[in-house]
Amino acid sequence: MTDRYSPLHPVHVAAGASFTDFAGWQMPVRYSSDLAEHHAVRTAAGLFDLSHMGEIIVIGPEAADALDYALSGRLSAIAIGQAKYSLLLGREGGIVDDLVVYRTGEDRFMVVANASNRETVFAELLERCSPFDAEVFDESDDLALIAVQGPLSRRILTETDGFSVEGGHPDGRDFAETLAAEKYYRAFAGAFRGHPVLIARTGYTGEDGFELYIGPDQAPVLWDALMEVGAPLGLVPAGLASRDTLRLEAGMPLYGHELGMDVYPVQAGLARVVVLDKADFVGRDAIVAGPPSGARVLVGLAGLGKRAARADYEVFASEESSEPIGIVTSGALSPTMGFPIAMAYIDAANAAPGAELSVDIRGKRLPVSITTLPFYSRKKD
Repeated sequence: MTDRYSPLHPVHVAAGASFTDFAGWQMPVRYSSDLAEHHAVRTAAGLFDLSHMGEIIVIGPEAADALDYALSGRLSAIAIGQAKYSLLLGREGGIVDDLVVYRTGEDRFMVVANASNRETVFAELLERCSPFDAEVFDESDDLALIAVQGPLSRRILTETDGFSVEGGHPDGRDFAETLAAEKYYRAFAGAFRGHPVLIARTGYTGEDGFELYIGPDQAPVLWDALMEVGAPLGLVPAGLASRDTLRLEAGMPLYGHELGMDVYPVQAGLARVVVLDKADFVGRDAIVAGPPSGARVLVGLAGLGKRAARADYEVFASEESSEPIGIVTSGALSPTMGFPIAMAYIDAANAAPGAELSVDIRGKRLPVSITTLPFYSRKKD
């Protein structure tokens, strides 16, 4: 596969980023150090390039009904300017992808897919929406995505020159007032120096923050403007490595680790994302039937010391057990808490909160205990 490059790639090169292949994209994995970038997001702010994500538009008189059928949630119930986390389920009940859906108009929705699943999600939505009076477009190449995450993110956006509310706020609020009043999982149409930008109060770090959808040509200008204002306040560019430890601390699942076609929503703690009391939707019968007997469930694990379990390490009921009862899907030494954390799928019989288990870390059994997710929750204003 030919490498794809973000419209911000030259900016990252100039900033000294190290790159990694991610779903065919060359994306920054770090700029300085994983720890420094992680701590910056928790204490000040981090700037992320997420332009590899997919943005798919569903539009038309029956767009809401089409998405109610195509996805696990009731998208027809969300208001204009609201976002909702949802799942694209397979017909056998597994998770094709987890998505964020924005309602940007009465008959217009933007579905944000993981980079590795962009083509799959687009093809599935095309097929699933075809019986409805709705059209599906892949606009991923027409948008760049920049995320500002951290406790100072709102201040940084407010102090960056050039933002405005598209067409003016109906209540007469200026940009700063509109941004301050914006609730979590909401979005509004704005402009940056005359260019359209969708400003969403969403993110994948466990912190307050905003995701900014803007045309590729304007992305470098926006990035530089945010850095100019934010750097004196502690804003740093942040890569995929810190994003992974941040989302792990926040207990947020990652497709390909905690989520996949072999995982039912209930196993991943996502039963709430599936609305059964609506008209038929793809995967409904399989969800009602439930996962196969013996299906494992997702738990959080907290350890001692500094040695962290990593993906694919085996979990045991005790240090003496010979048969594994589970497998780690994500793990790291938590930069915020200072102890090892992990998510793992284990046998339901062993999944009680507080239960003491062990993980095989390179041939040595180390104790862990089951803890309720998330590991980290920010203090709300």
